[in-house]
Amino acid sequence: MIRAYNEIYLSLAQQNLASMFDYAAHDLSFSVDEFFSFFIASGIADAFSKGDCRYLAGKSGVELAQEVLHEVGLDDAAREPRIRFGKSPVFWTGWVLAYYQWWSALSFDEIDYLVKPSALMELYSPYHEMDICQITGYLDSVCRKETRLKNRRLRMGLSQSALARQSAVPVRTIQQYEQRERLINKAKAETVLALASALCVDCESLMENVD
Repeated sequence: MIRAYNEIYLSLAQQNLASMFDYAAHDLSFSVDEFFSFFIASGIADAFSKGDCRYLAGKSGVELAQEVLHEVGLDDAAREPRIRFGKSPVFWTGWVLAYYQWWSALSFDEIDYLVKPSALMELYSPYHEMDICQITGYLDSVCRKETRLKNRRLRMGLSQSALARQSAVPVRTIQQYEQRERLINKAKAETVLALASALCVDCESLMENVD
């Protein structure tokens, strides 16, 4: 399976995303869902998920959060962090999200659409006492339930017929990709390009991450 970026950055990425959430929730009083939406809207989430070292390792979690606030026009919300001891459920949520994004190579936007951070945080007990493979397996069972093609089509509010009209790809072919009767990764380049163009994403965003 292809990972989102080099594993050497993973531990730092987890620490930084976890600290970002912790600071946003406990010092700035944002909910985890609200701040995650800022993270995605800022464009930093996309760079982070693609292995941009400026965000994976070049900033602390607090600095990451403050840059998110700057990018979404909320500089006034930033303040000095308080010293905290121990790792809260909020910290754990960010730590797991960073790991799962790296492991799955899904975008944070895709993950957010399928599993809200607040829903993940509710799983803190008992999952925080388990190996991370356990929560990763759970998240994957949720996030891989539908194909990326179907998830994107639904997010765009398109029926299969509408997507077929816009892309000139037959409805039956779309159904086969969405039902995994055929693997979109093996489709002709022009087919994937047509679907991606109709869905306003790049071709890579429709590829299934398979072993």
